[in-house]
Amino acid sequence: MTNEPPKLSAVTDDDTRTRLEAALFEMKRVIVGQEAMLERVLIALLSGGHLLIEGVPGLAKTLTVKTLADVLGGLFKRIQFTPDLVPADLVGTRVYRPKTGTFETELGPVFCNFLLADEINRAPAKVQSALLEVMQEKQVTIGMQTFQVEPPFLVMATQNPIESEGTYPLPEAQVDRFMMKVVVDYPDFGDETTVVDRSLGQAAQVKQVLSPADLLSYQRAVADVYVDRLVREYAVGLTVATRTPARFQLGQLDPYISFGASPRGSINLVHAGRALALIRGRRYVLPQDVKDVAKDVLRHRISLTYEALAEEVTPDSIVDQIVATIPTPEVELAGAKSA
Repeated sequence: MTNEPPKLSAVTDDDTRTRLEAALFEMKRVIVGQEAMLERVLIALLSGGHLLIEGVPGLAKTLTVKTLADVLGGLFKRIQFTPDLVPADLVGTRVYRPKTGTFETELGPVFCNFLLADEINRAPAKVQSALLEVMQEKQVTIGMQTFQVEPPFLVMATQNPIESEGTYPLPEAQVDRFMMKVVVDYPDFGDETTVVDRSLGQAAQVKQVLSPADLLSYQRAVADVYVDRLVREYAVGLTVATRTPARFQLGQLDPYISFGASPRGSINLVHAGRALALIRGRRYVLPQDVKDVAKDVLRHRISLTYEALAEEVTPDSIVDQIVATIPTPEVELAGAKSA
């Protein structure tokens, strides 16, 4: 069966792809390697999601968000999470002014466009919950007043996988609020050599390529990207397989999965696939788009059993088996090749 994709909006595909590629290129003038992380940051921005990034120190996580703010012209703020942090340090508080005898509201650092929550697992649960609330609701209530954060709003939270001393691991229900979890690895030899070479000279000065208003227009364009029913069902199948693998002839995974991905997994697979399709210059989603973001969207939504930990089975290996087993649908779109 052939399905007609919707008509293109005023922003042309060529213009969209060219400008988004220009933004990525400008970021790559500062960030060496880490192409997957940069692309996922852009996917999160276009689809209105948030990122949880796991990686050891020194892999340019902070620099990535700061560079992103420079390229998009938005307001960047960074919060170093520590055990003594309180929610008011994050969202703001009411301050009494003795001279006037009144209370004034001082807004916290979450009121920005691009927020880096550095080492989120070092703060206690109340602070983590305060951040996750503003991520979900896009607003903060202080006293009797509610304040909206200005769009676009992206939170990139980082956590260090090699330390457990003095940390408060994020509960699974809270981690589920992040659209994607990106695992950042060490650069290869060539990329690290380039990093060292660049450190010997002056830092590259990036230029603003897009504006927050441009980004909002591209977010609206993402909402117009066509998703075929078969692609939607494929995304749901990948998610459901993490909960009931035996239903998909993957019974061997049952002993390793304590809890699978929630319906947020299906939703975010489709939305991330939409954004990736737009980046690739299309107004329709192919199954390959969903497949390419599957690990980033699903890995943090799978809770492993003790047996999996003992046998060193990882969420990534589980997703790999699911993707390899579930058949990729053949989707035919007018004017486009099938997947």
